[in-house]
Amino acid sequence: MSSIDYSQKIPNNVDLASDKRLQRALEAWQPSYIEWWNSMGPTDFNTKEIYLRTAVSVDASGWANFGFVKMPEYRWGIFLEPQQQGRKIGFGDHMGEDAWQQVPGEYRNWLRRLIVTQGDTEPASVEQQRLLGHTAPSLYDLRNLFQVNVEEGRHLWAMVYLLHTYFGRDGREEAEELLQRRSGNPDHPRILSTFNEPCEDWLSFLCFTMFTDRDGKFQLLTLAESGFDPLARTCRFMLTEEAHHMFVGQTGVGRVIERTCQVMKEHPGQDVKQYGAIPMEIIQRYINFWSASSTDLFGAEVSSNSANFFGAGLKGRAYEDRQEEHTALNQEYALTRFTDGKLVDENVALRNAMNEVLRDEYVKDNLKGIDYWNRVCERYENPYRFSLPHRRFNRKIGDYAAGRFDLEGNLIDERTWLANADKWLPTAADKQYVKSLMVPCYKPGKIAGWIAPPPKGVDNQAEDFEYVRL
Repeated sequence: MSSIDYSQKIPNNVDLASDKRLQRALEAWQPSYIEWWNSMGPTDFNTKEIYLRTAVSVDASGWANFGFVKMPEYRWGIFLEPQQQGRKIGFGDHMGEDAWQQVPGEYRNWLRRLIVTQGDTEPASVEQQRLLGHTAPSLYDLRNLFQVNVEEGRHLWAMVYLLHTYFGRDGREEAEELLQRRSGNPDHPRILSTFNEPCEDWLSFLCFTMFTDRDGKFQLLTLAESGFDPLARTCRFMLTEEAHHMFVGQTGVGRVIERTCQVMKEHPGQDVKQYGAIPMEIIQRYINFWSASSTDLFGAEVSSNSANFFGAGLKGRAYEDRQEEHTALNQEYALTRFTDGKLVDENVALRNAMNEVLRDEYVKDNLKGIDYWNRVCERYENPYRFSLPHRRFNRKIGDYAAGRFDLEGNLIDERTWLANADKWLPTAADKQYVKSLMVPCYKPGKIAGWIAPPPKGVDNQAEDFEYVRL
């Protein structure tokens, strides 16, 4: 079914009421989720009415409506795209076989690992962003933050549904654990390192939604190809919601750049800090940090896990249907590896390079965002141009984590790195300055001085629309 049943305690389009045991299990998990939201979600805004969109259908068009709702009362639910009758597995060793409606026993642990890792990122980002509501530059931005938060919460529900439905007791225990880990907790952190990084100001948030949520897009694209049909169906709908998160990031950073361009044009040759704008160089350093951290999320350049997941038909390539050949056997990928302190060109088996294949698509997509930001500069006749650091820069995972590389990917020594790190990555002074600008602006139609207003409102609302009723 494409429409969503909101008469149920847990909104869904999977006929949850027909499986009473599953329904009871999820309804038993629901209070723990609400407790987590109240303790680790956006602070101090749970009693406020927010102008949020809520999914009413999984159709490509007309899938959501807008209205005021208090976040703890948001109707989180379980939404899968309709099942395609006769769908076949489109890649790997099982290519051409019927897509699985149940977990294949030989791949149970791998599949559970994929679902748990994806599920863990969703509450992690909410935890990272929980304090940002206190420093929002406008009600428009405050509302966008909360929209991202509630949808990440719903994406957690999507993965928990799969764990409860298909993995029995193990799945239920994993679902509980998803609410126990905490972003940045040294004793019980989130699984992936980027989701333990502090996100304490709005420039970080906008870079996070630009780069880290874009990683999410590409991970979902690979899982949307999965031979495990319920996973593929839920990820295809999640992609619909994920698009808004990247919009918030790309246009948000663009608005920061635009405001700086305006100040530079009004006060040529002067330090924009005098006028409460963020210098281009600081914006670039934030871009460098968050893009590099998010690039790590794809994993090592050569990975037996990626080969196993692809061969098993669990995780494909982004846009697998665009590939000419779908088994990736007897094919190689040309890769520059970092081995014994040297960069060495090497051909590796294509299946073992699936992380790097996906990273290629991610880098190309990021470059479109960089072009978007540079067009903002061009409109203001500003000569500054932003760039995307090389994928080797500041890596913590994979081959390149063992070396030091500059923004162009050239191998450098430790002394050169230390001499330039403050030019390439946000300094303590940069962070302190950006945080000094983080003063809330909650008056309808008004906006903080470090960011330009959006070109249009959410759902075509007027400029002075009260997105959050404070």
